[in-house]
Amino acid sequence: MYQPRTPGYSKSNQTMRWNLPDRVFFACGACHILAYAFLERYGDADYQTLWIRPAAGHIGNHIVIATDAWVFDFHGYSDRQTFLRHTWKRARQRWPGWDAALVLIPKDVLISEARSRQYEGLWLREPHQFLHDALPRARRYVDRFPAPRSAGKPRAQLQTAQS
Repeated sequence: MYQPRTPGYSKSNQTMRWNLPDRVFFACGACHILAYAFLERYGDADYQTLWIRPAAGHIGNHIVIATDAWVFDFHGYSDRQTFLRHTWKRARQRWPGWDAALVLIPKDVLISEARSRQYEGLWLREPHQFLHDALPRARRYVDRFPAPRSAGKPRAQLQTAQS
């Protein structure tokens, strides 16, 4: 649900989109590819893939990897409850009345346009549907962060990437 501030930005301009800094690229439109790269690197047995699905009539989709204690997205690791409170607060500032549901989705949906369309309101690009294959870029971005601690245990420090 990140809103790019790049002058003249258009999601349909693939060159402009690809040239965004990594953090922005994975914040607005490629969060699902980042989630897939995380699961690919660390496995998916202990983690949930959560889709923040906006209520009907609203925008602001986002996909994160989560445990009971933390989430991982373009910010890196964040305390789960703090992240969710912040997400709802910011979305409601931008779009009054905004609300969303947390929907569990399987890993394979993250890189399959056809599978993603089986979920009402979800339509994800496959890695190769970007200007260039987005998966290698996502793998490099995931590598900027330390490996997660075991599921359910809070991290001593929250990590944030710089792009």
